[in-house]
Amino acid sequence: MKWQLGRRSSNVEDRRGQGIGAKGIGGLGIGGVLVVVVISMLMGKDPTEILGQVAQQQQQGSPAQTQAQAAPVDDESSQFVGAVLGSTEDTWGKVFDASGSEYPAPKLVLFSGAVASACGQATSAVGPFYCPGDQQVYLDTSFFDEMRARLGGGGDFAEAYVIAHEVGHHVQTVNGVSAKIDALRARGGNVEGDNGILVRQELQADCYAGVWANQAQQQNKWMESGDVEEALSTASAIGDDRLQKQSRGTVVPDSFTHGTSEQRVRWFRNGFESGDPTRCDTFTATQL
Repeated sequence: MKWQLGRRSSNVEDRRGQGIGAKGIGGLGIGGVLVVVVISMLMGKDPTEILGQVAQQQQQGSPAQTQAQAAPVDDESSQFVGAVLGSTEDTWGKVFDASGSEYPAPKLVLFSGAVASACGQATSAVGPFYCPGDQQVYLDTSFFDEMRARLGGGGDFAEAYVIAHEVGHHVQTVNGVSAKIDALRARGGNVEGDNGILVRQELQADCYAGVWANQAQQQNKWMESGDVEEALSTASAIGDDRLQKQSRGTVVPDSFTHGTSEQRVRWFRNGFESGDPTRCDTFTATQL
């Protein structure tokens, strides 16, 4: 992927090395534990796993870590993120403009270790996430190392797909989709499961990532041989069925939150091949 050709977004905020202060994620009280549980539910993660990561981080913390200096804002990682985010802005700006509205671009926050957001405090264990409360994407780029080493996905275009997926959640927030899902959850509705609304929400974000890939290629001509395969391999690597098989040794469809590997690949491909966000209506689809 020739990402260097892309326009850099001005909406990248670099908080790497800054920590979250003395009242941060270490030393959680009851309120802090509840925040982690809520974050994990929003992200479709296991709360006990994330709390374990928090405890480990607290035990390993040191004054030297909290006093770390922020990383430079113009290193390769931030330049890459800025190029991808700028491309998503161009894509969705064009889509919104065609419908007579303006696209309110999200900010992307780079962090390391832990971060505070309007959705609460989170560690790198939650992976990249989008917070509807402040309409910002949060990314610790160490996730990409984990993606390559443990999940079997990786490569610059695969990393761009991950960012575009989170931006897809921002599009859902702007369009009112996220609010409807939150309202259903607040009423006690069942949102999980292999045919549930959370899976449909995630698959739509995958499709939106495919739409971005299609339109970004038309604009920048930056894709190289093997790029699409990278994205598809990563989408397959982070399917609920594959992740559950790796971690539990069995697959529990009733607890799905993101969709199977095959579904994630199919919906990304659907968006990529069509370049049309109207082809991403997973909520009325009879077959996911």
